[in-house]
Amino acid sequence: MDQGDPVLVRLVDQVNHARSHRSPLDIRGGGTKAFYGGPRKGEPLDVSGLSGISSYEPTELVVTVRAGSLLCELEAALDEQGQCLPFEPPRFSPGGTVGGMVAAGLSGPARASVGTVRDHVLGVTMLNGRGEVLTFGGQVAKNVAGYDVSRLVVGSLGILGVICEVSLKVLPMHRATATLCFDWDENQALEQLNLWASQPLAMNASAWHDGRLHVRLAGAAAAVNAACDKLGGAAVAPDAALSWWRSLRDQSGDFFSLSDTDLARGDCLWRLSVPATAAPVRLPGRQFIEWHGAERWWRTTVEPREVRAAAALAGGHATLIRGADRSAGVFTPLSDVLMRIHHELKQAFDPECVFNPGRMYAEL
Repeated sequence: MDQGDPVLVRLVDQVNHARSHRSPLDIRGGGTKAFYGGPRKGEPLDVSGLSGISSYEPTELVVTVRAGSLLCELEAALDEQGQCLPFEPPRFSPGGTVGGMVAAGLSGPARASVGTVRDHVLGVTMLNGRGEVLTFGGQVAKNVAGYDVSRLVVGSLGILGVICEVSLKVLPMHRATATLCFDWDENQALEQLNLWASQPLAMNASAWHDGRLHVRLAGAAAAVNAACDKLGGAAVAPDAALSWWRSLRDQSGDFFSLSDTDLARGDCLWRLSVPATAAPVRLPGRQFIEWHGAERWWRTTVEPREVRAAAALAGGHATLIRGADRSAGVFTPLSDVLMRIHHELKQAFDPECVFNPGRMYAEL
């Protein structure tokens, strides 16, 4: 990345000024994930000017793109070559950027079958709290010597530094897809998903809600057709299926939409990450299950400690995605050992603590 780029020079100057005055900076791209994580503090650090695809080698399945680039524009360029970001990053609203996608580390419905954002990051250029532009990783899968910093920044919500450019592994689009629907209760749906997971099926995504399980098959046409014949169920029309999975990816359905009235009465949206084989989680409220059972969304008004206790009982942890009261923290509290590691990483990358203070944990 050209370190003489005027936009990058401006960002370095702003970081150096903030460092010298020990004043916080709020890293901003498209602002589509402002609801996620802790409160935003400090002077805005606008990275939207870092836009454009730096290099793209379709035959190598690698794209390098500047962090302020619109996610929709990157996906459009990949679509022209019959390729995609297989982890289906959500678009909560127009204007989402590639840097925000990496910083948030959120994946869509296909995550259980293709991996996470982190699994597809090959390299990153970032601006640290000392005003230094550093590059980690590269443009090939086997490029790591020592600690893989390029993947460390995925999901860090900007507390370690400003993502300037990222190299991503992309994949060809599936040749065939099909969506099947089953009217099953939660127990039967989880039981079947666990059974299917042990079989060579082209199962790409699944979602259960209100007594109905959707399963998306994807891959070679022969594999998809064979899976359809084996699983049965009711086929969903292709256009309707595409619309349904996109609404799930972008969390635009009624289940995920919390109005001001909902928030005022204490309604919260939680994401519970548990083993796919975990038994049903018992909480008051409404539930949505993804990732073949490994992601259990809950809309509930119960206290955070009850939600986290239920997640821990199932062998996982809980994250507050949407809610008016975040005083109990957004992410599951860390052990003393893990918190010390977080502090040491923060000190190494951002010693003056200017980047996004409190977005992950209040202590950071």
